[in-house]
Amino acid sequence: MARRCELTGKGVQVGNNVSHANNRNRRRFLPNLCNVHLMSEAMGQSYALRVCTRALKSVEHRGGLDAFLAKSKEADLSSRVRKIKRAIAKRAAA
Repeated sequence: MARRCELTGKGVQVGNNVSHANNRNRRRFLPNLCNVHLMSEAMGQSYALRVCTRALKSVEHRGGLDAFLAKSKEADLSSRVRKIKRAIAKRAAA
């Protein structure tokens, strides 16, 4: 499974561990991913997603999953979440 947030697209970053002697070793910075169930008010059901904790804070700040997806860019979302976004937009238009 990819270490990538399904809502924001945040993934693994790389850098260096730098010792006191200034020796550099490559390392990976992993995103803090959580398995959560987010409720969509428009669809009336919850979705299991793998998101980073920063995305959870953003979802709460924007007022829920529906509002977050309405403002988010399609390029940042995973293919599964894009389908959810289109379904929510279709339900809101009707």
